[in-house]
Amino acid sequence: MSPADFQRAVDERFPGCMQGRTMYVLPFSMGPVGSPLSRIGVQLTDSAYVVASMRIMTRLGTPVLQALGDGDFVKCLHSVGQPLTGHGEPVSKWPCNPEKTLIGHVPDQREIVSFGSGYGGNSLLGKKCFALRIASRLARDEGWLAEHMLILGITSPAGKKRYVAAAFPSACGKTNLAMMRPALPGWKVECVGDDIAWMRFDSEGRLRAINPEDKEPCAHPNSRFCAPARQCPIMDPAWEAPEGVPIDAIIFGGRRPKGKIIMHDPFAMRPFFGYNFGHYLEHWLSMEGRKGAQLPRIFHVNWFRRDEAGHFLWPGFGENARVLDWICRRLEGEDSARETPIGLVPKEGALDLSGLGAIDTTQLFSLPKDFWEQEVRDIRSYLTEQVNQDLPKEVLAELEALERRVHKM
Repeated sequence: MSPADFQRAVDERFPGCMQGRTMYVLPFSMGPVGSPLSRIGVQLTDSAYVVASMRIMTRLGTPVLQALGDGDFVKCLHSVGQPLTGHGEPVSKWPCNPEKTLIGHVPDQREIVSFGSGYGGNSLLGKKCFALRIASRLARDEGWLAEHMLILGITSPAGKKRYVAAAFPSACGKTNLAMMRPALPGWKVECVGDDIAWMRFDSEGRLRAINPEDKEPCAHPNSRFCAPARQCPIMDPAWEAPEGVPIDAIIFGGRRPKGKIIMHDPFAMRPFFGYNFGHYLEHWLSMEGRKGAQLPRIFHVNWFRRDEAGHFLWPGFGENARVLDWICRRLEGEDSARETPIGLVPKEGALDLSGLGAIDTTQLFSLPKDFWEQEVRDIRSYLTEQVNQDLPKEVLAELEALERRVHKM
């Protein structure tokens, strides 16, 4: 939709749309109020459901207005699109206007507009609309990262604590990892956030992250209500630290049951980029050039590989702590990885498998050449279709190097 068409659509829908309803003004902070990593928004809405949910999902109210002062904020406009004119229209318990639903983001003006929907993703505008789509554009302009990532703290039996961010596409275990109960004795995992991470380098070059939200999902991952994060029994003590937590590693994950990828969702951000995909990749690459930047180590996992009989090769859930244990040892400089055409994988015996029974590590870490030949073709095809001429030369060079290594397997 062109900007002109969008403005016409807004002008057709919003005049009089809240007639007969209460308009609520919600000043809210994404992140701890006053944190240098936080950003403020103001949402107008005619939905009491939105008010109740935003009070849980964000820091909301007078302290936010006081922190805002005369500063900038993201403007959020929402209406269920069903005015009450008093002319006998039926009263709906879930008012909405599906025939005229409109959700728009205007990054240049820091604005979000939503009409006709009461669904949380479309009406709680601090969520994906602000925290990812608008924030990713703010992050590019201001030199930080707004990502669809969990943040967890993991403490070893020796008391050494690390913080990890991780990106997983939908249904790939992100919340399970954020809320994990480690199967390895003596390890502890605590949650900073299970969905969104805002990250910025501090004055000492450490990448620090906050969870801009103030909630955790309740009942089930697709539920329509939420609970305050402070009620979660494994919330990290530093989850509201204004300075954020220091990120030591970033994990990327996916779901390949038999090695075959089901969908491409780079950075788990494909639906949430607030600007050009190629420019987003360039922004990530630019982090290396930050003065004094101490870059976190990057890892990739796939919990979902299966054997020929269709059985999972890895038990997952709390046993994933064994992989986090290996990651923490790698961060300490342990020589526990071997080089392969696709990167560094654990050496034989490097994973602590005590008490697990038989794990076929040979098959678990196998690299079938036919699969990887198809994989690099799929990656090239995807990048050609989705990024094309905007693909950074550094990414293309890495892809070409991967193709050469796979060819020699």
